[in-house]
Parts: sequence; C-alpha cells; structure tokens
Amino acid sequence: MARYVLSLDQGTTSSRAILFDHAGQIAATAQQEFRQIYPQPGWVEHDPQDIWRTQLDVAQTVLSRLGLAAQDVAAIGITNQRETTLLWDRRTGEPVANAIVWQCRRTAAMCEMLKAEGFDQVIAATTGLVTDAYFSGTKLGWLLDNIPGVRERAERGELAFGTVDTYLIWRLTEGRAHLTDVSNASRTLLYDIRAGDWSQPILDRLRIPRSVLPRVLPSSADYGATTLLGGGEIAITGVAGDQQAATFGQVCHQPGLAKNTYGTGCFMLMNTGSEAVVSNNRLLTTVAWKLGENQPTQYALEGSVFIAGAAVQWLRDELGLIRDSAESETLARSVADSGGVYVVPAFVGLGAPHWDQFARGAVVGLTRGSGRAQIVRATLESVAYQTRDVVEAMQADSGLRLTALRVDGGMVRNDFLMQFQADILGVPVQRPVVTETTALGAAYLAGLAMRFWETQDQIAAQWRVERTFEPAMSADRREALAAGWRKAVDRAKLWIE
Repeated sequence: MARYVLSLDQGTTSSRAILFDHAGQIAATAQQEFRQIYPQPGWVEHDPQDIWRTQLDVAQTVLSRLGLAAQDVAAIGITNQRETTLLWDRRTGEPVANAIVWQCRRTAAMCEMLKAEGFDQVIAATTGLVTDAYFSGTKLGWLLDNIPGVRERAERGELAFGTVDTYLIWRLTEGRAHLTDVSNASRTLLYDIRAGDWSQPILDRLRIPRSVLPRVLPSSADYGATTLLGGGEIAITGVAGDQQAATFGQVCHQPGLAKNTYGTGCFMLMNTGSEAVVSNNRLLTTVAWKLGENQPTQYALEGSVFIAGAAVQWLRDELGLIRDSAESETLARSVADSGGVYVVPAFVGLGAPHWDQFARGAVVGLTRGSGRAQIVRATLESVAYQTRDVVEAMQADSGLRLTALRVDGGMVRNDFLMQFQADILGVPVQRPVVTETTALGAAYLAGLAMRFWETQDQIAAQWRVERTFEPAMSADRREALAAGWRKAVDRAKLWIE
C-alpha cells in the first residue's frame, strides 16, 4: 500500500521535492537552486532545461533516500512559480526561447498601451487581474511577436504554451498531456474566471492562437501519469499555483481565512468562497482552487509583493553584505533599529496595492552612522512593511479585520522578521509546525483525488501551530515607522524610465 504523496515544488530560484506521509509530515526533502538569467535591466529568464533537470533530479533523490519505488507513492502533486511563461515545439519538446519569468518587465510598454486604449478594463472585468507585465499573457504575446518564425509556427498548431506546471506535466508524461489547472490558468491574463474558459476577446486582442493553450482541469484531477520516477507508473492528480497551494496547505478552506507566504516574493491570499470579490483597493481577484468537475470554483483576494526573499539574495549575491540568509537575522538583531534607514526593494517595480511597474529600488534615510547592519535590518523590515500595505487593502475590500496571520515559506524561519511582522501589523503571527505549506497543499490536492486523504476536514485537523509571535510594539511607534515607510515608497515611485 502506498505510504506517501510526492510534491514537486518548482519555485523561482530552486526546485524542490518533498515526500509527505499520511499525517501530513515531511518524510524526505531535496532542493536544488538553478541559474537566474538577466539579459537586460528589468529582464529575467530561466533556461527550461534547468527547470526540468533540477526538478527531475530532486524527485529522484527523495525517492532514493528512502529506497522507494513507484508503488510506495500514491500520487504526485505539482505546485509552481505561476506566471512564468514557456513556449515549446509540440513534436520535439524544444523550447523556442528561455522562459520569461514572472518578475520580468519587458512587456511594461505593451501593458501601458493596453491601458491607454482602455482594454485594461476588459482584462480586469474578465480575469480579475490588473494589466501588468507580471502576468503571462503579454509575455506570450512578446514571444509570438519577437522570436522569428514563432507566430507562424503557433498558427500552424506546432507550438504549446504553458506556465511551469504545464511544462512539467508535459515532460513527466513525455508529451502526452498538455494541461493546466484553474488556479494557474487564472494567472495568465487570458482566462475568464467566472465563465471558466479562455477569453476569446482577450486572445483576439493579444493575437494569441487558441491552439497553443492547454486544456484547463480542476486542481484535484487526473493529469496523467509518469514512468520516469521509481521504476513504475505514478499518477499526477494535484496541480495548483504556489500561492493557491499554500492557501490550501494552510487549511484556509473557509471564507475570511488568510495566509501569507514569504518566498522569493510575498503573497497574501484571503479565501472569499464561491464569490469572486471585486477589489476596490488594487488587489487581485483570483481562482483559489476547484476540487472536482462538479464542485464550485473557490476564489480569493490576493496581494502580490514582487520582492521579499529575493531582497535577501540581493544582500548576499550583489552587495556581499551577508554570507547566507541566517546571517541577516544575526545582523538585524545586532542593532536596536534601522537608524531611520528604509530599503524599498522595487527592483522590478511595485506590486499590490501600488502596481507601479516603473518604480525602482531605493535606499533612503542614510546618515554617516548607517552601516551594514542597518541596511540588512531595513531590508528584512521592508518585507513586513509591504505585507502591511497588502493587509490594509485586504481589510478595506473584505470588510473583515485580520485577527491573526498564518505564515509559511522559507523566510518564516527568521524569528526577527516574524516578530517585526507581528509588531508592525499589531496582530499575532502564527507559524505552523510544517512551514512547507506550498508543497503540502499540492500534496493534499493530489491525495484527495486518490482518496489518500478522504476529506478536507481530515486535512484541517492536521494543521498545528509551532509558534505564535505576539505584537509587542506600541501603537505610536508602529504608526511612526509606517509613516516613514510610506515616504520611502514615494521616493521609489519618483524614478523615471
């Protein structure tokens, strides 16, 4: 009898594979970072072969560590960096170009043109999204328009588009399945989230042939099977974009429950149930998940912060201020405060609720006494400030007051950041026992389809808090720091392309 579910967690900077047992606990994990490609300022790419190679390797590694074969694994769940865009040859599987990463800003001018003609209103009403270079639709349009011969090949039906989940399914099934799930489809800028189908008016405007698009399935469904792992056949039965998967893994199954994931970016989702709530505060309305063909689609409000953990990587790789992420916490604690320094990590523009794609990163408030520790601390604090901006918008849209914030992702191991987050929000921050809730959510979706877990209630009963961070900052201090942050953000918005 199968004892585990295998989760493939394909992220922006690394690929992971995690085996979960029936109690929702981690049995084995493996992770590999891969190359980030920056062809021009504001452009970000990945080599699709790097994505596939690292993901396959870590999957094989976790199975071999426990000496497992295919029959020991009930199912595979896939979760992924969402808006990253790939286009490949249906016959050979060869990509036509590098993947365009969600952080890439090359289509900002195209988005401004769509706004100027008022088409952003059509996009918002149909997809729940803002017209921004963040999403897949304009990235796909760019590939069709700028890679020689690609549009003609696409119109002949020779090419396949996909976000990373679709690409992995294609590779795992050796080209037999061209599929995505509703949560990933809802991030493409091409999907009608209420009708549950690709939007022909948007496809027509962006000149995208419907033939390149994958078929859309529920998040818990039959996506085919792979024979590339463990020597036998393993079914792929769960797929969700990383933030939706984390929301499911945090068991935010009821309207009003919210989680925040601290990864490369920072993403907060609030479950709004079967209603697609329209935001008045520049949040996104998105599909959360759909558990089966006959089940209602579940929706969420989302606030997307583009740069969170990536700012710590910047401290390490570009500035050389830290050796590893753990050192950032040590340095932050070595000073009483940031000394009035604010870091606004708008390296690829600002996401929710600002949606300023031309803003750029800024360090403000420097004095002669400002040093390495202050800059590192201010960088960590920037993650919490950006989250506060999203919380305020989400509370205004939903009419609900946040009573606690469930958190997950790699950065939540940083106790300094979690305490500062509680302080600047003025609400408790709850860190669960299993913080890899993105991978866990994908595993739960896959396991439900195979009846490895019977019900959502069974899953919810497994959620446990490891530590709660209680706010300890005075209200006056909190508001003074937040006011300084708002001034710093205004400075970052002054950048002119």
